[in-house]
Amino acid sequence: MPIKYIHKRLVILLACTVLLGSSALAQNESVFPKYPDTIILGNKDRIIGEIKKMENGVATVKTDYSDKDFNVKWVNITGLSSPRTYLLILSNGNRYNSKLIFNSSSGKVTLHQDFNDIVVNIEDIVYLKPVNKKFISRFTASVSVGFNFTKSNNLKQLNIRSNLDYTSNFWTFSGSYNSVLSEQDDTEDVKRTDGNLGVRYFFQNDYFLAVSSEFLSNTEQKLDLRVATKLGGGKYFFHNNRSYFGGGLGLVWNNERFSDVNNTSQNSVELFGSLELNLFDLKDFHMLTNLTLYPSLTEKGRLRSDFSIDLKYDLPLDFFIKLGGTYNYDNKPIEGASKDDYVVQATFGWEFN
Repeated sequence: MPIKYIHKRLVILLACTVLLGSSALAQNESVFPKYPDTIILGNKDRIIGEIKKMENGVATVKTDYSDKDFNVKWVNITGLSSPRTYLLILSNGNRYNSKLIFNSSSGKVTLHQDFNDIVVNIEDIVYLKPVNKKFISRFTASVSVGFNFTKSNNLKQLNIRSNLDYTSNFWTFSGSYNSVLSEQDDTEDVKRTDGNLGVRYFFQNDYFLAVSSEFLSNTEQKLDLRVATKLGGGKYFFHNNRSYFGGGLGLVWNNERFSDVNNTSQNSVELFGSLELNLFDLKDFHMLTNLTLYPSLTEKGRLRSDFSIDLKYDLPLDFFIKLGGTYNYDNKPIEGASKDDYVVQATFGWEFN
């Protein structure tokens, strides 16, 4: 056979091979998942997708084959892998920026870092979020609102409860705002507002340094405004995928302005001690409660306390129902004011994360 015919056939064969290979590659690309992360469950099922985050014991996973994100309980996961870099927090408080590699032992994962690999139990991971996401992706926020109206005495009441959190590699920012406004014929208006802004910087073993500012205003205690600036430290005594419990100690600079007949204003220095418990492995229920005591250093015998509790029930599409309560106590109130004040709020809201 002449050489030119052999050459022509080779060219045709090569062209056909390239075309067939391109077609097969295109078909494979349509079959291969867009997202690179893999999760193995206890029953050996695999979920291929994108791990968007894991907190409070639940992983959120985006997939090609569902319009809605999956929520997977972290305790049901026995293996996982991802080439993306995550911020991880372990139950002992250690924090890593790492990729995830399958480990041959069930219930374990290898954290791949620049200089060394670490093998950890999957159940010891209490927080997981990609670090290459946009700034806004590190925020979580929720707001819930309730409104009551009765014809009798023309009663109108508005309730608002909200919070905002930002998580970085070694620090977190948090804020909250809660308000009750009540109007009724032939009765003095009731107003109560409280909130806070704070930053926590974390060290190894779940120790942290905290700076915060809290404010409170309520008519029951004739309190126009109280601003308490706090500096202290604390530790999470346990932190896992079902709950956490922590506490803190420090100093407070307390500035108060009252609506008594003298329009009293005063400053004081206080100690503070606080305890916080968060339970989130209760199916769709969550409970967060906090107790703080404030013994005064400059006002002899004065003791204040704040207590709060939030019960939340999750609904589809990130909606929720919340029942929240707050109690404030002061054993030496201003003249004519009550020693304590409390509020219970039932609200409906939505969460962004």
